[in-house]
Order: sequence, then structure tokens, then C-alpha cells
Amino acid sequence: MIDDLKYIHQKDGQDALGVAEKQWQQLAHSYTVSWQGAHASKIENIVFAGMGGSALAALLSTTWPAYDMPFEIVRTYDIPAYVGPNTLFIASSYSGNTEETLSALDQAGQKDAQIAIISSGGALLERAEKRGYPVATLPTGLQPRYATLYNYKALATILDAAGITQNAAETLESQAEFLQHTVEQWRPDVPSKQNIAKQIALDVVGKSPVIYAGPLLFPAAYKWKISFNENAKNIAWCNQLPEFNHNEFLGWSSHPVDKPYAVIDLRSSLDHPQVQKRFDITAKLLSGKRPQPITVEAEGKDILEQLLWTVVLGDFVSLYTALLNGLNPTPVDLIEKLKKELA
Repeated sequence: MIDDLKYIHQKDGQDALGVAEKQWQQLAHSYTVSWQGAHASKIENIVFAGMGGSALAALLSTTWPAYDMPFEIVRTYDIPAYVGPNTLFIASSYSGNTEETLSALDQAGQKDAQIAIISSGGALLERAEKRGYPVATLPTGLQPRYATLYNYKALATILDAAGITQNAAETLESQAEFLQHTVEQWRPDVPSKQNIAKQIALDVVGKSPVIYAGPLLFPAAYKWKISFNENAKNIAWCNQLPEFNHNEFLGWSSHPVDKPYAVIDLRSSLDHPQVQKRFDITAKLLSGKRPQPITVEAEGKDILEQLLWTVVLGDFVSLYTALLNGLNPTPVDLIEKLKKELA
């Protein structure tokens, strides 16, 4: 089925696979962020407000470039009490109309935080223009989850402009060629026997994916979860080691192996040695108690390459899973219905 290009074309009406294949171009996109007021010496903490796909870039940034000051992601209407003049507050909404993010932004403005915006339009850009906030304007026309690397590059540009990082945006752009070559092995015209993305999708279809990773790749694991949810319309979970070994680990001990789950381990050669050992011991102790894990060894010479490789692989896997489910991966009708009910 997923080697049938005619079937793929019929089901993937908005060409989500084509968008995934061209994600490397998102890293090459440039933003102009002029910001005179902010400077790293005045910033004591960073708060990022965003929901769903718009928050993914912030989560990725905790692995790379990482932070040497407190950093928090807000996924609700209210902001932390500590937000103030020494807070770098970044509000991100692809549509610009996400009600939780708009609420958080207004509160941050009342606290005199140093504010920057990432969006493609809507009320968020209107507020930015009215109040003079620096903006990284995203290209329009995509689902938020398909614009993750646009957001990532925009966030890096803002961090550079604020003096938090140096050349982070340039470093991300330098990964475009690596990603361009990487995705060639996962294209629809590469048959299943040579295509790891299709192979994983074939193992996952009809099951609920449970994705595990160490701290470095946990942002990618969360992206896999979201992609399975929104693209394949599959329920999915994720967790990270070592925390998993302190609770969820025991949950598998009473589950028969034939439960309809697909366990996926995202592993990095750069994980802490004890985390790598935990993966191995966990697999041994849970053998026969849960499905045999699908082990994905991240490729790349450093953590940024491994992170990008794993994120984009997950997009392809979820899209092929959607096609195996007989679904067009792009529409999210139920989410749109919820928004209308809330309005």
C-alpha cells in the first residue's frame, strides 16, 4: 500500500509527504529581527508561551542550543508569577489566534517583560505591531506541526538578537544540506525494504505507539507523539529515561505481551552512559512482558544532527502510518470543531 505511489497521491491530498521532504528548506529561511531593548545582561529567565505544534521548537531548544538560565514553556492561559522586566518572554502561535498564547502575552505585557513574537499573522501580529514588539514572521499556508523547523529557526534568530546565543540561527541553517540528503532515504519512491520510515510504520499500524528516549532526544519523542496524534490520528504516549524507570517501568510488568502497543526506543550515542545502560537493562527485564521495542539509533555527528534526523524521521513514520490507516494526514477537523465550540 505505501509502496503504491498512486495510492499515496490519492490519500495525501495536501502533499504532506512533500512538505516533510522539503523541511530542510525551513532551516534556510531567514528572519529579520531588530531588537534594541533586549540584552542578555538584563535577562534572568526565559518564558516561551505556545500550544501544540507552536511549542515544539521551544522543546527542541532545550536540547540545542540549550540554556544557561532558567527556561520554562507555558502551555496554558496564565504565566508564572516570577515573570517581570528581566524575563525574555517569547509568544509563539502559527495562526496568531491561539487564545491561550494571547492571554499569556497580555499578562506578560502587564508585567513589563521583554517580549518577542513568532507568528504568521492574526491577533498576535496585530498586538506586536501596535505595541512595538520584535517579530519573526513565519511563512503562511502550513499546519503548525509542519512548520516546526521554521519555528526553530525563528526562535534561534530571536535568541541571537537578544544576546542569549551567538550564531544559533547560522548553525541551524548549516544543517540544511545534511537534512536534504537525509530525507532522500525516506521518500515515497524508496520501497519499504530500503525505507526505515515505512518499515517502522508497518510495525506500528493498528497499535498505539509508546515512544521512549533519554533527555537529549525526549523533545523528538514528544514530536513523534504529536505527529502520531495529528497525522495518523493514533493515540500515542511518550516518556523519558531515567524517569520512566521510577514509575511507568512497573506498569509494563502486569501487561501481557500481546497488548496492542508498539514500543519505540529513540536512542542517542550521546546519551549519558547510565541512560544507555538503563535502555539495555529495561529491555532485558521487560522481555516477554511488553512488545519487543523498535530501536531507532539516531544518526548524526553531534546532538543537533541527531535531533533533526530523529524529528524528521518521526514525521515520515507518522505520515506513512496515516496512509496505512487509510487517512489523509493533513486535516485536523476535530480540533477545528473544538475551537469553534470554544469561540
